[in-house]
This record gives sequence, structure tokens and C-alpha cells, in this order.
Amino acid sequence: MRRYLFAILLLVVCITMQAVSNHRTYITYEEFGAVGDGVHDDQTAIIAAHKAANESGLPVRAADDKTYYIGKGSEVAVIQTDVDFGKAHFIIDDVVTDDYRAPIFCVESTLKPIDITDVHQLRKEQKRLGVSLPARSLVFVENKKKKVYIRYGLNQNSGTPQKEVFIADKKGRVDSRSPITWDYDEITRITAYPIDKKTLTIRGGYFTTVANQAESKYNYRGRGIVVNRSNVRVENLTHYVKGEMDHGAPYSGFLDFDFCADVVVTGCLLTPHKTYSTIGSAGKPVSMGSYDITAGYCVNLLIEHGRQTIDIDDRAYWGLFASNFCKNLHMDDMIISRFDAHMGVANVTLTRCTFGHMGVQAVGFGTMLIKDCEMHRSTFVWLREDYGSTWDGDVIIKDCTFRPVRDERSLTLISGSNSGTHDFGYVCHLPRLVRVENLTIDDSGISNSAYSDPTVFGDFRRDATASDLLPYSPTEEVILKNIRVVSGKQLKLSPNSGLFMNTRMTTKGKN
Repeated sequence: MRRYLFAILLLVVCITMQAVSNHRTYITYEEFGAVGDGVHDDQTAIIAAHKAANESGLPVRAADDKTYYIGKGSEVAVIQTDVDFGKAHFIIDDVVTDDYRAPIFCVESTLKPIDITDVHQLRKEQKRLGVSLPARSLVFVENKKKKVYIRYGLNQNSGTPQKEVFIADKKGRVDSRSPITWDYDEITRITAYPIDKKTLTIRGGYFTTVANQAESKYNYRGRGIVVNRSNVRVENLTHYVKGEMDHGAPYSGFLDFDFCADVVVTGCLLTPHKTYSTIGSAGKPVSMGSYDITAGYCVNLLIEHGRQTIDIDDRAYWGLFASNFCKNLHMDDMIISRFDAHMGVANVTLTRCTFGHMGVQAVGFGTMLIKDCEMHRSTFVWLREDYGSTWDGDVIIKDCTFRPVRDERSLTLISGSNSGTHDFGYVCHLPRLVRVENLTIDDSGISNSAYSDPTVFGDFRRDATASDLLPYSPTEEVILKNIRVVSGKQLKLSPNSGLFMNTRMTTKGKN
């Protein structure tokens, strides 16, 4: 009888254990052979774990007490389910890697892109695509036969094909927050990337990159997390960099967002890279941009509640963030050295941020709103001269503090340079409207005898009386309200009176 009861009990235990196994809630790296001692290479196990998670639809959870080492391998761990890195540490060794371009993780959608064959032309600010889509989608359009962003200066080039992204719904209606910004007389490619309805979340983790020791050339490293899926949240992730020397190749970003929409990055601590120099395409020395977070072809990207590990005013380190071809970028409650939109952004909002020695740099379209921010550079907004210092829209600065940390010669709200002798592939514009409200210019730390009154605009190195210059659409109106200059100096329009001779400037309140 006892044997019989024991056999029944054993059978029940086995059935229960099998049921538990069949109803597991997450996958771990250890199940696939990860050691997590910071010495053995765990990349193969990490890749296998995510492959199994993708097949089963289960999330992945790292062990809090483990340190996972990632060394020479070039294969990528594909993420299609939630990941909780928790308090685990990851060491990414860029000294020994075989493939410096391959990311460690790539977040991908299970939804396949769709080539659109029935749209042959598009117009700026067109409201409808003209075709229906299977789902709300990120749409990429390109005309390879037309070049834009023909770069000027030490990194000069022959430009890039005319292209952009925008969001359209199932009926083909274009989202007003991501308007079409160019006329497309011809389209060589147009592709829709369906936007996932379910949010994928990546949470936690302490990542340390052991910096490469390569020659200082433009061979960008990409060993981080690439996000190619829409509707993603990255929460409370930390990235450190160690082992930087007096030389090294630049980084394209530990967090790299490409061809995605509706993304939130929140509560992350990131690290800028040292600034290294090389010889640029013009044959002269140039500093190489190197970033810890980048975005390309993104719409509706929010980066919030973040910090960097290095002093934001330490000029030995390059800026933290850069983007290309993005729309509706928003930063909130960030303390970082740099926000940069290289080859254009349409609509950008910066709120409750502090920007360090690299400041805010951009070219683009639409509305640039900077609210409740503090700027430590001598220029509040730098319109990038290598792309024509162009902003086709409005700039609004509200409730901000302009506090340079160096003994500057001049302070300018909006600066740039456009001589009118270089064709960038498009007509360049100064902002149509500049509205500045409740701004404090704290110039109390400036003792330079050459320092004179601060200005709304810089000189832009343009001779307004010269003939045969390429067009540069002027600013129509400047509205100033409640401007306080600590030194008692006056905020004036510009040292280049000819360029701004037809600009209306209205002053309200204290100034």
C-alpha cells in the first residue's frame, strides 16, 4: 500500500513539475550556458537565449549577480521580446573584437516592411499618401537622383540622396507631427514599416565598454544596442566607458535608433567619448564626432530623465546625442553636453534640460521649442554651418537661462554661417519667426574687455551687399518679451545690419 501511495505521489510531483515547466514565465542566459563570471565569453549563450525567447514569445531576464563578458564574436542577439537586464553587468570588450560594426543586440520587429509601388511623386506638406496601408506605418521615401545636404567644410562631401521618413495611418493620411518636408518629383524607393501595437520594453542593466585602441580614423564602432522596431521603451539602463587612450576610433552610439517610431528612452545614465582628431575630407585636421546615443530616420522619439557620467562642460569629451533625418524629437529633463541634429530634424522640443559645452546644434524644419532650459555655451542655438545654417520654420525660446561658463567675447542666441557661395542642394532659410520670452542672460562671469552687447543673431559671415549669392531667406520677425541681462547690457538684433535690415523686432516687458 505504501509503495502504491509513493508511486502516486511521485507521479503527481512529476506532472506538477512538467506543468510548471510548460508554464514558465521567462528565459535566462544561464539555461544556454552563460557563466556570468566576467571572464568567459557569454555572447553565444546570450544569442541562443534570445533566439529561444523569440520563438516562444517569452521575455528574457538576466541574473542580478552576474557579469557577462562579450568579446570577439560578430553575431548579433536579436531581441523581439521584453528584456529585463536588472542589476546584471555586461562587459563589452572592443579591444579584442573581430567585427567592430556589428551591434551586440538588435531589437527587431516581426512585421515585415512593404514596398509601395503606386506612389511616384510627393509634394511638401502633402496630407495624403494616395494609397492605403495594412497598418499605421513609418514610411521611408527616397529620390536617389537628387542630392541634398551637400556638406561644406572640413568634412565636405557630395551630399546624400533626398530622403525622409514620416508616419501615415491605414488610410494613407500623413501625421501632421511628421510632415513631408521636400518635393519629390521622382521617387526611386518608398517603403512602409508597420508600427507594432504592443510595446517592447528593455529595462535595467549596467554596461561597460572597454574602449577600442584603433587608429584615429573615421571607422565608427557600433557595439551596442540597435533598435529597428517601433513602440519601444528603454528604461534605467547605464552605460560606462573605460580604457580610453590618447587615440581611438569614434563611436556611432551605444543606443542607436534607426527606422523606428514612438520610442521612449527614460532614466538612462550614459557616457560621452573622448574627442579624437583625424584628417578630414578637405585634407586638414578635424575633430571626430563620437556619441553614446544616436537616432536616424526616427519619428516621435522621447528621451527623458537622463544624465551623463562626465561633466557636461568638460571639453575633452564629445557631445552625447546626435541625429539624422528625424522628426518630432523631444528631450525632457536631460543634463547632457550636446543635442545635435546633423542632416535635419522636423520639429524639435527641448524642455527642462541643461546643455553643456557643445550646446544645441541643428538644421531643419518646423518648430524648434526650447523651454525651461539652461545653456552653458556662448551660442544658445547653433545652426550648423556645414549644412547651410538653415531652419525653415520658427524658433521659440521660453523661460530659459543663458549662462556661459567661459569668459566669452560675445553671446548670441542664434548663430551660424552661410556665405552664399556653396550649394547645399536646397534653398537655405533663417527662422521665419524668433520668439524669446522670459530669458535670463547671466553674463556676470564674463570679464573679457572685448565683450559687448549680446545679440539675437550672429554675423553669419554673409555680405548682404554682395551680388550673385545663393538665396538665404531672411527672418521676418523677432519678438522679445521680458529679457533680463544680468550685466545691464542690451540684447540687440545682430552685428550684420544688412542681413537683417528687413527683420521686424518687437520688444515687450523688461529688456
